[in-house]
Amino acid sequence: MDFIRVRASADGAETISWWTGDVYGWQDDDGPHHLFGFEGVNVARAIADESGWQLLTREAAAYLDPKTREILGTWDNPFTGAEVEVQHVFNDPVNQRLGAYPVPTTRVGGQVVYNVDIRLAYPSPLKVSEFPDNSASDTYRAMELFQFFAREEDVDSAAANVPSHFSWCRVSPWLPWMAMAQRPGGLVYHVRGAKVERVPERLAEHVGEHFLRAPSQWTSPNMSSWSAFAAKVTM
Repeated sequence: MDFIRVRASADGAETISWWTGDVYGWQDDDGPHHLFGFEGVNVARAIADESGWQLLTREAAAYLDPKTREILGTWDNPFTGAEVEVQHVFNDPVNQRLGAYPVPTTRVGGQVVYNVDIRLAYPSPLKVSEFPDNSASDTYRAMELFQFFAREEDVDSAAANVPSHFSWCRVSPWLPWMAMAQRPGGLVYHVRGAKVERVPERLAEHVGEHFLRAPSQWTSPNMSSWSAFAAKVTM
């Protein structure tokens, strides 16, 4: 499966993907506003099994001041006027099962482009009745739109690990820690990144050694900002 070699490595070796970008927010009658910078890392290991592939990953990311690009500790919410504590991303695990079906592919300009469009709708870990200030709905609805770019000559080679760049866009509800309750509107993430040998030093220090190493075996359930918030509040 060529996509596995582009997204990770077909020989089971771990790969590091780094990204940087921005987060925008809007209400029905206001915005969009540039709310955050966003920088993060995903570490992955692909393992073949009887149904296709297990993609074992964990990821961490930091929300940044949109002007200075410094990592935020607190944030002045322009929509509510309240100062809130920023909850950065520490998701472990973020695993996927990939079958033998082909990922949509376009060859253009000497590159192979793989697009992975994920539409999400499932019961939210944060029920409105239990988290009225932090949950937009009892159903989590979002889209995760990925594009992975690799050179044709690399994809057509026998290499287990193909160098690649990627873009990612996410359309999602307000983050729980923003304390936006059920206000209309939401967020758009827009980032770009690549497989790398190492991540910038500041990010490495922020995420810690654990999030710079890929999982070695399947665990569940996956972690998200919503389930992490629920776990933190109920501790």
